[in-house]
This record gives sequence, C-alpha cells and structure tokens, in this order.
Amino acid sequence: MKNYLLSIYQPDGPAPSPEFLEPIMKDLAVWNDELRAAGAWVFSAGLHPAESATVLRADGGEVLLTDGPFTEGKEHLGGFTVVRAADLDEALGWARKLAVALRALSVEVRPLAE
Repeated sequence: MKNYLLSIYQPDGPAPSPEFLEPIMKDLAVWNDELRAAGAWVFSAGLHPAESATVLRADGGEVLLTDGPFTEGKEHLGGFTVVRAADLDEALGWARKLAVALRALSVEVRPLAE
C-alpha cells in the first residue's frame, strides 16, 4: 500500500455562505466516514487562508521572511487528505468521490515519496 496526497485547491476571497456550504459539508462527512471505514484514511487537515502564510528563504547566510503566500494566484491550497491505497487507480477513485463532494473545487493527487 502507498500513501497519496489529495490536495484541495480553493479560490481566494471570502468563504461561501453557510447555505452554500451546508450540503457540501454533509457530503464531505459521508466521504470521510467511507474513507475511514475502508481503512484508507491516514491524515487530513484544513488550512487558514493563504494570506496567513509566512515564507522563509535562505539567501547566503541570512534567512528572509516574507508575509503572504509563496506564489501569487487566484487559488491556493485550502486543505489536504492523505489516503492509503493499493495503487494510483484506487487513490484516484477516492479523489473522484472527494471532487464530487466538494463540487467545483480542484483535487490534485500525488504519491508520497517513501
């Protein structure tokens, strides 16, 4: 079994209304329950908005700190889940179900280096 990172990208800006989010959160809870029942859940977390980030970069003997996200863009990593799967096809199956639950948000799948 390998571990795969399912990265969830969301647009910058204010959070959607509770009325919009409620059915999404219900579908996400069903997906999480199914993932855990299958023994495929490893770890998951949501992130604060990208503007809360701090970037550190070594430059010679100094470390420079910059407030804000590493890259500028219209969407950023909003959360992630690590799943355990036999192969990429199984991981993509979990990602498909997650993408359906999240509606229009993008889900990127990458194997973890082990």
